Amino acid sequence: MTSIKKSDSFIDRLVSSESFPFSAEELEAAAKEKISTEAFGYTRSGAGGEETLRKNITSFEKYAIVPKYLNDVSVADTSIELFGHTYAHPFLLAPVGMLKITHEDAEIAVSKAAATYDVPFIQSTVSSYSIEEVAAASGKSPKWFQLYWSNNENISYSMVKRAEEAGYEAIVLTIDTFMFGWREEDMRNRFSPLREGYGKANYITDNVFLSTLAHDDHESVIQEILQNIYHPTLNWKHVAELKKRTSLPILLKGVLHPADARVAMESGVDGIIVSNHGGRQLDGVISSIDALSSIAEEVGGAIPVLLDSGIRRGADVVKALALGADAVLYGRPYVYGLAIDGQTGVEKVLSNFIQETKISLALSGASSVKAARNIQVVKQ
Repeated sequence: MTSIKKSDSFIDRLVSSESFPFSAEELEAAAKEKISTEAFGYTRSGAGGEETLRKNITSFEKYAIVPKYLNDVSVADTSIELFGHTYAHPFLLAPVGMLKITHEDAEIAVSKAAATYDVPFIQSTVSSYSIEEVAAASGKSPKWFQLYWSNNENISYSMVKRAEEAGYEAIVLTIDTFMFGWREEDMRNRFSPLREGYGKANYITDNVFLSTLAHDDHESVIQEILQNIYHPTLNWKHVAELKKRTSLPILLKGVLHPADARVAMESGVDGIIVSNHGGRQLDGVISSIDALSSIAEEVGGAIPVLLDSGIRRGADVVKALALGADAVLYGRPYVYGLAIDGQTGVEKVLSNFIQETKISLALSGASSVKAARNIQVVKQ
């Protein structure tokens, strides 16, 4: 627990001579000036006409917080507990692949920044640095591993085992990327960071993957990755088998339908992440925040429900918690911070987001994440 004091408020930022973007929009604009057109387009864009990308953000505006005052909020408890671990804040860093297109230090910088604030970092399968490299750089700070299924199932099991041995605390199986979405921005720019090798680190350090290669040249490696990552046969049997292969909790990321949440619980899944992949897969789908309540109701508190896609503000966190989320995932803004100033940039983004979330909780009348469940949110 921490007391809300002058140094925790926006006042210090008002008097600070340091210039750094605050809002997601400012961060995006600053990042655009720092990285290539292709890298920026890949990071910013969504699938199709970007309806879902826009809707993820604008849908939050339909929900209004009804604050209750005259509560003692001088001591803020922003901690959460997930799978027997206590984390300092109600958010995790969403998995974002191929971060080397944004900054040379990529996941190393992000994981170190996350460690500074005890924020769990979810590392992508298609990282620019391997599981072991990230673990060595960030020490015992909390980390989860996001798994893209491989057609060669033994590669999936191998990566999960590596994450477990490296001290990662959960496995996030992403279920909405069995094929790539229709991403026009990347097609315009003729840019595929995966094809260019930015996401191969976990593959070229995996003995099972390496054993499948007839040749070890760049093109052979990339073709084998692409062949494995396209897996439209992914189904509930794979989830059940994965459960048998690890002692770590397994969360499904990409759940939008209550029926999938119900089957997930029946299959022994340990957690659900309500997500539409930041609007990067199927365009025209429901926004994550609009899908949250029905899934939280279906789950009924039996397993944790997290929200991904569209979180930009501290008030967004409050709304998500009030609507049934146990925590949220925070994505593009920290990537923009990475583009602007590497590890330091990510740390500044996280510092601001943490303080804004604390202030938003307090001004809503909640002194803890648990109390945020009682905040009234109305749809307008």
